[in-house]
Amino acid sequence: MKDIRIAVIGAGMAGLTAALSLQKNGFKPVVYELAPQLGEVGAGLTISPNSTHGLEYVGLAEDLKKRANVPEAQAIMHYQTGEILVETKRGEIPFQKYGAYYYQIHRADLHDMLSAKAKATDPNCLVLDHAFSSCVETDDGIEITFTNCNKVSCDVVIGADGIRSAVRTDMFGPEDPKFTGNVAYRGLVNKGDLSDDLVTPPSGVAIAPRKAFTRYLVRNGSVINFVAFVRRDGWDEEGWSIPVTQEELLEEFGDWHPRVSDLIKAAPEDKVFKWALYDRDPLEQWTKGRVTLLGDAAHPMLPFMGMGAAMGIEDGVVLGRAFGASDTIDEALSRYEAARKERANYVLVKSRAARERLQSDNPSEYDDSKHKNEESIGLFEYNPGTVPV
Repeated sequence: MKDIRIAVIGAGMAGLTAALSLQKNGFKPVVYELAPQLGEVGAGLTISPNSTHGLEYVGLAEDLKKRANVPEAQAIMHYQTGEILVETKRGEIPFQKYGAYYYQIHRADLHDMLSAKAKATDPNCLVLDHAFSSCVETDDGIEITFTNCNKVSCDVVIGADGIRSAVRTDMFGPEDPKFTGNVAYRGLVNKGDLSDDLVTPPSGVAIAPRKAFTRYLVRNGSVINFVAFVRRDGWDEEGWSIPVTQEELLEEFGDWHPRVSDLIKAAPEDKVFKWALYDRDPLEQWTKGRVTLLGDAAHPMLPFMGMGAAMGIEDGVVLGRAFGASDTIDEALSRYEAARKERANYVLVKSRAARERLQSDNPSEYDDSKHKNEESIGLFEYNPGTVPV
């Protein structure tokens, strides 16, 4: 079983975590990535205790301590007054309650940690500039064809290629993701360009009718990451890294409390982008033959609970453990899907519901009774490194 050929399609958080978990369990997966090189894409990520457990399982505990931020507190704030409506203490508390810290980190830093760890174990585990086209089962296993016409034979295919997954389309036919009516803006600001009061508490979400603005510290507290959401009736642009002018951002948020408006004014225009939020309904089946899905390819999450990366990390850890515990590929895939599908689909649905709370028509009425976040519904208690498979 340990010598089976495992192809992982997609070198994002989920795919690389799956590769590390498979390596830890004695396998030699190969990850195929469509990008010609790995670069600094995206901005901040939340690593809640459940996903911290997963990253520690694959050997990144010390890296997280060095490169991730531990916020002392988080808050929900009123967009006009700046009043703190709900505050949650973090710091050491998550570790005391769940045995793992609550981190915030730049996406590129986490991606670098994952890829470096995988390549340190197997220098040949990552193949770039290979976009998946199709796969077919053969007498010898599965033959994958890439858009560059290269072909690869393997025994199992793991589709970790995101919300517009080519693997998912190949398995179940075309189905376009649905526009959710939300556009997201993201940017990075040097902490030194702002007063401490503008980032107090260090992690917060300002809520307004049809809008929300979240910001927190990354890169050892030297950079502020922000992500803002605006409801729109339509979207006709392509891409998820579309440059944004300061004028456009100020049109949306310029009359908000200085904790938001001053942050926008300090944002370099070459570090602010926008994209549309898309969604898919939960799948009843992730596996077909010896091909399966994980991460956003299986269950794309809206970002309103900060659980997208966490679910992909959990998937990847459990997948590797399922293979390590099984005698056959079919058994491994069955164990993996049985262990993950219900939880991931549940979080998908709950993330949709969180949008309605954070873009309420009456933000002044938001209080502890309405604050049903990812911790309050029990998500932090999960450990992908020990959960039964």
